[in-house]
Amino acid sequence: MSHPILYGSVHILIYQNDNEVLLLKRKNTGFEDGKWGIIAGKIEGREEIVSAAIREAKEEAGIIIDPKEVKVVGVMHRNNIKNEWIDFYVKIDSWQGEIVNIEPDKCEELKWFKVNKLPNNLIPFIRKAIEKNHKHMWFESFGWENS
Repeated sequence: MSHPILYGSVHILIYQNDNEVLLLKRKNTGFEDGKWGIIAGKIEGREEIVSAAIREAKEEAGIIIDPKEVKVVGVMHRNNIKNEWIDFYVKIDSWQGEIVNIEPDKCEELKWFKVNKLPNNLIPFIRKAIEKNHKHMWFESFGWENS
């Protein structure tokens, strides 16, 4: 029996006008560099999901989010070859402050995309999450086809 290597992360779906999602182009991270993703990060030890989302949004985009505005919309169990992830997806529709690229060493740019016109080089599991119906909680397994 193998021992799981399981990590937790929070992924932040930031929307404006109900049909535009904020994406970031990754660079110098060693994971999916050159592709579009969303603001995300590992959940730190003894950190609650909503707190992690608020922290990541501030660290990566400089915005302040009221905890009441964070809505958990989905969970993904993702196989990433070397390890497994439990990804919590949260939806944000309002925030305080101006969205700014706080981590230019890891993010080439932040840009709004129409949900029906997402870039071709979007990370596949992020595309799957964006395309889900966020009106109710969803669950998805990803990357298990060849394991």
